[in-house]
Amino acid sequence: MFVIHDVFITYVLTKAQEAIAASASPAKKMTMIIKSFVKVFDLYKPHISVFYQESMYLKPQYEAAIRRKRKSYKEMIFAVIQEGKELGVFRPELPVEITGMSILGMVNWSYKWYKKDGEKTIDEIGDIFVDLILQSLLTDQAKKKEQ
Repeated sequence: MFVIHDVFITYVLTKAQEAIAASASPAKKMTMIIKSFVKVFDLYKPHISVFYQESMYLKPQYEAAIRRKRKSYKEMIFAVIQEGKELGVFRPELPVEITGMSILGMVNWSYKWYKKDGEKTIDEIGDIFVDLILQSLLTDQAKKKEQ
């Protein structure tokens, strides 16, 4: 179970680190993070489904290791949101933790409904999520600059 989780959490952690290193713009970082996060449900859907269904059987030491990696990923998202707020790109009134947990919850739930042969491709779904999230996060002034 640990190995199954480690495969997909390592993917999203690596992609988030790459996004943070590759861009100076919090909006671009968030875009890259969201797209790679959504993509994981296409690449590793069987792993993710098994993990969520069977995770209650994890041994405590593995559960702790998983929690550490998930916390690290969550903290990266929170840091990008905080950076965006500090730079005046993301709306200042949005609490970092609630915003970050909303993003995580929205994207994580994809494993329940995403189908490879569905109406939208995973890339199209990623674009929709980016649009929904950035339209909520960006200040009006930042939206004008992004266009």
